Amino acid sequence: MRIVVALGGNALLRRGEPMTADNQRANIRVATEQIAKIYAGNELVIAHGNGPQVGLLSLQAAYTSVSPYPLDVLGAETEGMIGYIIEQELGNLLDFEVPFATLLTQVEVDANDPAFQTPTKPIGPVYTKAEAEKLAAEKGWAIAPDGDKFRRVVASPRPKRIFEIRPIKWLLEKGSIVICAGGGGIPTVYGPSGKLQGVEAVIDKDLCSALLAEQLESDLLVIATDVNATYIDFGKPTQKAIAQAHPDEMEKLGFAAGSMGPKVQAACEFARHTGKVAVIGSLSDIEAIVQGPAGTRISTAKPGISYQ
Repeated sequence: MRIVVALGGNALLRRGEPMTADNQRANIRVATEQIAKIYAGNELVIAHGNGPQVGLLSLQAAYTSVSPYPLDVLGAETEGMIGYIIEQELGNLLDFEVPFATLLTQVEVDANDPAFQTPTKPIGPVYTKAEAEKLAAEKGWAIAPDGDKFRRVVASPRPKRIFEIRPIKWLLEKGSIVICAGGGGIPTVYGPSGKLQGVEAVIDKDLCSALLAEQLESDLLVIATDVNATYIDFGKPTQKAIAQAHPDEMEKLGFAAGSMGPKVQAACEFARHTGKVAVIGSLSDIEAIVQGPAGTRISTAKPGISYQ
């Protein structure tokens, strides 16, 4: 099969965990141990989130005389950083004779996308309400609840076009494992002069991964996150894990815009547009997701919804 695996940024730097390079590498190692098990006989494309990472880099501006770097540049930095660690950890598990390629991936968005007026994409660490409100006042941030904490939120326009889709296909045809569309890709727009330029935003990696998987004619889209399935009533005594669902049923349930909502939307769009299967599940269950029993499977193959 041709498989696109989308690794969640919050799964690579876990919520509440110190945002260190060692912790990130340890979490990536968990992912690559799973991905190594599905390599044989399959073509692999790996995408990843970057919300915690790009937020962390935005906080690391050390020089008061220099303006913070824009989000598109920080997105490019995180693509290189995370891609490097994935290549190294997966290469250590497979064989460095296996070709790897990490591609900086520019993605076109609409400069008039309404998302620019309503920031929803969480980036960076979590804060208490008081901490978040103080930072918002000092830095001009938009903030929003994230569970029982708060995070900075930025614009998250829809991806329209993946500029590097042709070299991604060429690399796959030559047997390479391709790491691309990191953080949803680098957000770009055509400016008034017709020149391509970066824009202050973070594209949702799940929506971009669904577009990537569709354009690559992938057989399976795996959205790997920090929970083992999609739940109704998550965090309540009545919570139930969804085993399988038709996109129409999933879209009726309603999920949070800043967390599970984009994952469900991306899975539904891929399933509906291609007739193939998308699965949402845990980063540590990737092998079981590909084999069938784990995660929440979304497809148009049969109507209705069933629970684990």
